[in-house]
Formats: sequence, C-alpha cells, structure tokens
Amino acid sequence: MNTPAPRLLLALAFVLCTSAVSAQDIKVVYHVNSGVETAAAMLNNISNHLAADPSARIVVVTHGPGIDFMLENAKDSKGREFSGQVSALAARGVRFEVCNNTLVSRQLSASNLLMEAKVVPSGVAEVARLQAREGYVYLKP
Repeated sequence: MNTPAPRLLLALAFVLCTSAVSAQDIKVVYHVNSGVETAAAMLNNISNHLAADPSARIVVVTHGPGIDFMLENAKDSKGREFSGQVSALAARGVRFEVCNNTLVSRQLSASNLLMEAKVVPSGVAEVARLQAREGYVYLKP
C-alpha cells in the first residue's frame, strides 16, 4: 500500500529543519594570518558582510602577521590608521581576537593592542573551537 504519510512527514521535517536554521543568526569567523597589506580589504569585506546581513555574528581571529593591524598606530598602505574602522566594526558587534602565542613569540605586550582586542591563548585553536563547538562558518579573506 502506497500512503502519502511518509512523504508528508519527510516534507514536514524538512520545513522544520530549514526554518530552524534560517531563524538562527549566521556566525562567521574570519581567519587572519597575513599582514596589514590585506587587512584593509578584509575590514571592507566585513563591512559589506554586515550591510548584507546586519544580524551576522562575526569574530575576527588573528595570529602571526595577522595581528599587525590590531597594533596601536598601525596604518594601511595609504597611511590611514586601522583603529577607526576596527572601532566602528566593534560597535556593530564584531569581536576581534588576537593570539597570545604570537604576542609572546614577538615579545609584544597586550598593551600594544587596540582596545577592541581580546587576547586568546592560541589563534588557530580559537578558530577550531569556534568551528567545532559553536558552529561558526570559516572565511579566509
């Protein structure tokens, strides 16, 4: 006997799962491990991302040369400081995380960082944690 009940249940399950996913905010981790030459474009990408999806939850995780734009007085190739754009994005809810391993290996103090920076033990471990435990989507600008 061919009944439509299994198909209806499957369709209902699909609708429920789809609506549950779309009801959640999109969570994105931007992984930055290259120097200031790419930071301006990455910050612009995040601005564009938030313009398209204001509810997106964004975390920028930096390590290695990727922390350079988070240092006080860091400037892009046109001589503009990154602090204003970082501050504006932080005001929109973007979190900026800096790898402590990088700070230690480069003998830098957290006091050299922009005030929006949060130091995490390991940048790569933080990227993995956000993906595996918190469901963040990975973007590498």
